[in-house]
Amino acid sequence: MKPAAANARPLSIAGVDPERGFAGGESQVLGLTLALMRAGHRADLICDPAGALWPRALAAGVACYPLRIRNSVDAGAGLKLRKFLAHNHYDVVHFHTARAHALAPFAQGRARALIVTRRMDYAPNRLFAPWLFNRAVDGVAAISPAVADALVRSGVTRDRIAIIPSGVDCDRFHPPSAAERAAARGALDLAAGQIAIGTVGMLEPRKGQRYLIDAMALLSGAVEEVSRTTAPLAEMRCVIGGGGSLTDELATQIRKARLGDATRMMGMIDDPRTLLWALDIFVLPSLREGLGVAALEAMACGLPVVASAIGGLAQTVVDGVTGIQVPVGDARALANAIARLAAEPALRNAMGADGRARVCENYGMDAMARGTLELYRACLHNRASSRR
Repeated sequence: MKPAAANARPLSIAGVDPERGFAGGESQVLGLTLALMRAGHRADLICDPAGALWPRALAAGVACYPLRIRNSVDAGAGLKLRKFLAHNHYDVVHFHTARAHALAPFAQGRARALIVTRRMDYAPNRLFAPWLFNRAVDGVAAISPAVADALVRSGVTRDRIAIIPSGVDCDRFHPPSAAERAAARGALDLAAGQIAIGTVGMLEPRKGQRYLIDAMALLSGAVEEVSRTTAPLAEMRCVIGGGGSLTDELATQIRKARLGDATRMMGMIDDPRTLLWALDIFVLPSLREGLGVAALEAMACGLPVVASAIGGLAQTVVDGVTGIQVPVGDARALANAIARLAAEPALRNAMGADGRARVCENYGMDAMARGTLELYRACLHNRASSRR
């Protein structure tokens, strides 16, 4: 993107996120909106009143406007959005999810600039993507270099893309006090001395939780090839937070591996801190990952991270410094990394401290807001220049 002209006036911004659930993307949308408001801008949300984002945003003081969308080709929702924007003037309309992206063409001519955020590190549709990202909108925010590269492979012009990493609220996600840790571990029935390993995310194939379960089976000693110098499995506990299409399949895998209480599924978790504060090691065994906000939140809480060397995780988790990177889909490497960290509390503490410092410096919510504002102003400047 070209640099923006110096212009510090407050902007009016509408964020569009019509999803029903509340996953990492919605957490980012709400965090960005609040950061923009703190910076003195008008930041509203257009979302589904039956979705989980709506009540949370209202409770936080965000002005919300209703928009229901049935699917990614809902022309009726697009026309409703266009009519709303005709009567409510915004400098910027920011589309945050894949289904929201499909609404962007309906907003043309109804705001000074249109922006989309892309969070996935796989190539989008090669027919639709170049038209959407190169022509229908003014700029694209990619959350990592891996996401930007995937867009370019689909025909998106690189100079239309700004890399703006997702943000973490480092005041909210912090290392727990002794009381907070005791409460979190007590809620999970973790005994003193037990090493707690965990992950948080949607139970979908791309998140790779099955490899974490395989790693726990290896650590049980059923396969002797794992080299480990740590406590027996009886002193290790694995907790998997999240819900999704693989819930039953993963539960069956745990049962067949005879892991018993050593590996448990917790279902959906409203506040990931309730799990993170109980852990000693965080694992993100993803097969694809645009950035890995769950890993960033864990690092902000002072945890070492074992993560797949894929997508944005290859950038955010510094191997040997803030955690350990392992090959994608390699349960044995995952087990060995967990074993090493379980055996070395000093290494866990050092990696956790380095991880928090790195997240707070590079991935804070306000840093994301500053990068996003730079993109907004650059697009507005380019639009004004082209009209002149």
